[in-house]
Amino acid sequence: MGAPRVVDDVDAAVEGIADGATVLVGGFGLAGMPFDLIDALIRQGATDLTVVSNNAGNGDHGLAALLAAGRVRKVICSFPRQSDSWVFDRLYGEGRIDLEVVPQGNLAERMRAAGAGIGAFFCPTGVGTPLAEGKETREIDGRTYVLEYPIRGDVALIAADRADGMGNLTYRKTARNFGPVMASAAHRTIVQVDKLVETGSIDPEIVVTPGIYIDTIVCVPTRRMAVEGAR
Repeated sequence: MGAPRVVDDVDAAVEGIADGATVLVGGFGLAGMPFDLIDALIRQGATDLTVVSNNAGNGDHGLAALLAAGRVRKVICSFPRQSDSWVFDRLYGEGRIDLEVVPQGNLAERMRAAGAGIGAFFCPTGVGTPLAEGKETREIDGRTYVLEYPIRGDVALIAADRADGMGNLTYRKTARNFGPVMASAAHRTIVQVDKLVETGSIDPEIVVTPGIYIDTIVCVPTRRMAVEGAR
């Protein structure tokens, strides 16, 4: 596999994302959300999307803006509702968007399983709740587990602090969140970074996401001031 494609602007980065795609979107709330890539996806026009993320959008920015634009058919997430999730709340209340709630640990592990080539796994989380209804269960060493399947994405949109020319990534503190597992779980991974550095300048010991998982890099050195505090 060669080096990832480095593009000059976010609109070029999201070219080719198809209608009906499953899009993994990094971020824990606002922290680590790829705002510029999401805005570019809105301009690009892909619709009927399934979005996999930690939550269902905050305020009117980022993922919430994508929902408000009517581009998302279904959200798979852990925390769909919070004090500023009014866009999702309205769409869900009107029956205009579908929801699949997945416990946060299961969400991360299902994507990690996709990246690791694991066909399925048994997990105790959700046993005895509506989240386990209709799923296979098994007793192992006296404890009940539920069978969970991987979540794979057609595309992952993530944000990182630094990338080198080969796509090796480092992240800034909690902005790391789901980025590494999403990068490995998608057929195509697009990353926006604050800094693009010379290949070889990142110590291999601190690389979090190896470049083999990255397809497209775009450097966005200045994020919107409205979200600076969430970085």
